[in-house]
Amino acid sequence: MANPTACLLVIGNEILSGRTQDVNINFLAKRLGEIGIPLREVRVIPDVAKTIISTVNEVRAGFDHVFTTGGIGPTHDDITAECISAAFGVPWELNAEAVAIMEARYPAGEFNAARQRMATMPRGASLILNSVSAAPGFSIGNVHVMAGVPRIMQAMFESLAPSLEGGAPIISRAVYALGLKEGSIAADLEGVQKRFPDLDVGSYPFDRDGRNGVAIVSKGTDVADAEAATAEVTAIMQRLGLAPIQGEPA
Repeated sequence: MANPTACLLVIGNEILSGRTQDVNINFLAKRLGEIGIPLREVRVIPDVAKTIISTVNEVRAGFDHVFTTGGIGPTHDDITAECISAAFGVPWELNAEAVAIMEARYPAGEFNAARQRMATMPRGASLILNSVSAAPGFSIGNVHVMAGVPRIMQAMFESLAPSLEGGAPIISRAVYALGLKEGSIAADLEGVQKRFPDLDVGSYPFDRDGRNGVAIVSKGTDVADAEAATAEVTAIMQRLGLAPIQGEPA
């Protein structure tokens, strides 16, 4: 049975302008792989309602899970929640459970209109709890909406993860050789990929601290296949007169 698939929408003008460097992609790709929901696509989109609505509707039809990060704070440009409501055709309204969580977080009188935006979400959404700052994310259908701040997003994801039905974990095996050039191994590597069609066999050049070479990573759900493919790549490197090193280059 095929693993469920995921798409990530990174929402925010600050990402597209270069003001903020996204680190959520790396975290989510690794964690989703661990629970058997491979991340197949990432899109970075602006805080523009039309774009958010149309993109959400497109990708939720094509993937088993859609994750979004960004745009659920208290300010005027935090429009993700209301756009998700529009995408699903449901009202954007205060969520009683979210209100109770937020009211308990703030002293009397400080749960103001701006903070109430963080408790306003699509009708019928279920909460994604947030142990860091209390303000929850939410899920509706196959769309999971989380904060953009990495520490908060990670807390939300760990709250959500137990409810996600995944497949076989995605595993990888790697081998690299110093001094290896991609052109020297390309033809043989294509043969490895053809013999193991259920794996993703990737070639990754590196140049670090005066050390350069190529790492070959075999990724998939079958440990035996990944190890067999890596053994073939190791033998190819040896035939080229190189000294293969198991694992990723440090």
